[in-house]
Amino acid sequence: MSILRVENVVKDYPARRGVFGGASGTLRAVDDVSFEIAEGSTFGLVGESGSGKSTLSRIVLALDRPTSGRIEAAGREPQRLDRATLKAWRRDVQIIAQDPVGALPVRMRAARVVEEPWRIHGITPSDGRAAGALELLRRVGLDERHGRAFPHQLSGGQRQRVVIARAIALGPRLIVCDEPVSALDVSIQAQVLDLLRELQVQNRLTYLFISHDLGVVRSMASEIGVMFAGRVVERGSAKSLYARPAHPYTRELLDAMPSIRAAGRPRRVASLPPASLALDARWVGCAYRARCPLAVERCAVERPPLREVVPERFAACHRAEDMLARQPKSTLEN
Repeated sequence: MSILRVENVVKDYPARRGVFGGASGTLRAVDDVSFEIAEGSTFGLVGESGSGKSTLSRIVLALDRPTSGRIEAAGREPQRLDRATLKAWRRDVQIIAQDPVGALPVRMRAARVVEEPWRIHGITPSDGRAAGALELLRRVGLDERHGRAFPHQLSGGQRQRVVIARAIALGPRLIVCDEPVSALDVSIQAQVLDLLRELQVQNRLTYLFISHDLGVVRSMASEIGVMFAGRVVERGSAKSLYARPAHPYTRELLDAMPSIRAAGRPRRVASLPPASLALDARWVGCAYRARCPLAVERCAVERPPLREVVPERFAACHRAEDMLARQPKSTLEN
């Protein structure tokens, strides 16, 4: 059963010239994206800043409307719901945001933050809101002392645990994790990821896990979509995608992952093309071609469709088969 289904979603924004200038074109932030997530699983969405990940998350959360395409989350199409029904739908779809500082009211104690979703929806747990909030805080590794604290009195990892407790308070079916550990120290990241996995098993949660960090996504997701310039350029199981990527951009991201090297530093991914070029709705051909080592003339005039290049592996690349042939087949793909 699919908890989230994204079908051919497009999001355009008017491009403007200067502070007072009129529209001068259309920028396409999300370009014909489709995928679905089965109940209880995690789908990882990875890409650089500006690739369209967060825009897509806002559409999934019904904080923005797609220009075209369809979203179905927790059995409903949020864009078709009236205000009252949309409020009820939000009980099933929650978010864990990137910045726990910005996500928490500065003048509200942690326990009150956890209680707030119940107040908004008029819910009182059987043991009362105060006791229920304390129990949720305990489930995420905090205690009564943390519940009495204001956000500025908590560490980054503790603040993110409060955010997680608030997210699960209403018993959601889908949680959008938008860069949930990127603001944390590496040692704290592992603890928070372990907590998310534990809660997923306990509550049969479904995650849309968004990150620029392939290493983090690899530890969480069973299936991964790689985004570039608003498009999903590769999609498949995490194991097979990491073992033998079918798109040159995925290979570039993998090569940029931190590892022990003679120079002591990871490689860096090159900068994206300017947004006005890479995301122009009138763009012809492959947006990645300026950085692609396999680019040919066809890449400049024909946009590659997302197609199945090997069973259950999809890539938007004219030379995906050549890309696969350059790499030895791994047992991890099976």
